[in-house]
Amino acid sequence: QVQLVESGGGLVQAGGSLRLSCAASGRAFSSNIMGWFRQAPGKEREFVAAIRLSGGSTYYAGSVKGRFTISRDNAKNTVYLQMNSLKPEDTAVYYCAAVRRYGYPSTSSEYDYWGQGTQVTVSS
Repeated sequence: QVQLVESGGGLVQAGGSLRLSCAASGRAFSSNIMGWFRQAPGKEREFVAAIRLSGGSTYYAGSVKGRFTISRDNAKNTVYLQMNSLKPEDTAVYYCAAVRRYGYPSTSSEYDYWGQGTQVTVSS
């Protein structure tokens, strides 16, 4: 049974910060890449950031680079997304995802496992 459980969403004012967590269990342990996506109302799900669990290399969408940081704690099977300088346009449901593959997957169709999502709302 694959489980990805997100937490840490909430309401924050513009310019504020939030940290999201994603705890993995089950077959997700076999994944080598974990990522974050987000989906705003009426929009498609979009890539935010991802990290290789071995080595820790990261990559980001241009819209969040320099403001968001993805990290992992392999001992806890947990990935984090630190979000700083939040903007109203960051408002969305944020999803954790995992996959085992080569390359740098950045589309939702490339990921096999998904969490249930956590709401992030940034007020102006």
